[in-house]
Amino acid sequence: MTYPGSLTEAQALKKLQHYCAYSERCHSDVVNKLFELGVWRKEHDAIVAALIEENYLNEERFARAFAGGHFRQKKWGRNKIKTALQQKQVSPYCIKAGMKEIDEEAYEQIMTGLLQQKWDSLKGERNRFVKMKKTAGFLIQRGYEPELFQSLLHTIK
Repeated sequence: MTYPGSLTEAQALKKLQHYCAYSERCHSDVVNKLFELGVWRKEHDAIVAALIEENYLNEERFARAFAGGHFRQKKWGRNKIKTALQQKQVSPYCIKAGMKEIDEEAYEQIMTGLLQQKWDSLKGERNRFVKMKKTAGFLIQRGYEPELFQSLLHTIK
């Protein structure tokens, strides 16, 4: 039974195939889109199952693309990426797989570059400890682990 303005299961599946083909999506994104489209809750499982079966929806592939993209484009650290994936209700296994997309050497290079960039932007600040605190806060906000940048922070000039 459909009501005016609501989609049939086939129409919703077609729309979500396009939605998933445009960009990698996680399960929670698809379910939210189903709610936006006004699809009945009892039809959600069948539509999500069809998307998985047709390989439009793959959570591990999403986690890899999300982690790699947010690291390279937005320069997010591991903590921030992990938290964002958890908020999207991605499984711990897929989060771990996504974290493998981050190259250790590139991670340290970007972290060092961000540290230097922030340090240089604080030219007006004369107190070295205040500069260190602001730089550390910036890197923590970006999701970088304090144990990785503490030694760099003490050696920076």
